[in-house]
Amino acid sequence: MPAAAAGLNAMAAARIAMWSGPRNVSTALLRSWGNRADTAVWDEPLYAHYLTQCTPDHPGIEEVVAAHETDWCKVVARMLGPVPDDRPIYYQKHMAHHMLPQIEDGWLAELSNAFLIRDPAEVLLSMSKTMRVVTMQDTGIPDQFRLFERVRGLTGVVPPVIDAKDIGTDPEGTLRALCDALAVPFDDAMLSWPPGPRQTDGVWGRHWYDRVNASTGFRPWQARNEPLPDRVRPLLDDCMEIYEEMQRDRLVP
Repeated sequence: MPAAAAGLNAMAAARIAMWSGPRNVSTALLRSWGNRADTAVWDEPLYAHYLTQCTPDHPGIEEVVAAHETDWCKVVARMLGPVPDDRPIYYQKHMAHHMLPQIEDGWLAELSNAFLIRDPAEVLLSMSKTMRVVTMQDTGIPDQFRLFERVRGLTGVVPPVIDAKDIGTDPEGTLRALCDALAVPFDDAMLSWPPGPRQTDGVWGRHWYDRVNASTGFRPWQARNEPLPDRVRPLLDDCMEIYEEMQRDRLVP
């Protein structure tokens, strides 16, 4: 076992909840943490529950609901319960909009919460290519900010925020800053990984993860000059206002 992992074993497990929105390099970040020998990962724990309450235009809904836990109380108990394989770090990838308002949220204080943001223009452009209708809730951006404020209120501490652009321009610097903020050691294994799917992927991976399955590391950030379609442009201003508010607290590599 690596020395860093052995040191962490002497402490309670670090339970990291990373709150993101769709089209936001969140699965690549899941690969990054999953490539650590000391880390167990969980892909979108609340997705199946969300699908029982909402009717998004997503493929494979019946399959997801059949294969994954739909009772949010049981999901939360597992988040806070034994870590798979007794590993010292438990990384949980969340979509912020899966945290529906009716879910009791006091347990958030028992996790190390962090937030992954991305320029809304890039998010909306990406979503417009795969979804016929895109709503504000689909972006997850308002829910991210709601959770950010809630975590800050529960803990009295500003939770770590990282930007997808920073990951693309300086992955090591950004991940080192994140690990420091979460009080876990950085591991070089986070910078690259073998291609292909993982057993820890949700069953929805075959619909959404083709690109990340072909990856072996974080893709360099590139500016996108493609114009936003008119049907999503009305969402941009409200999304940008929230994004800019959260970006003020982002970790700088």
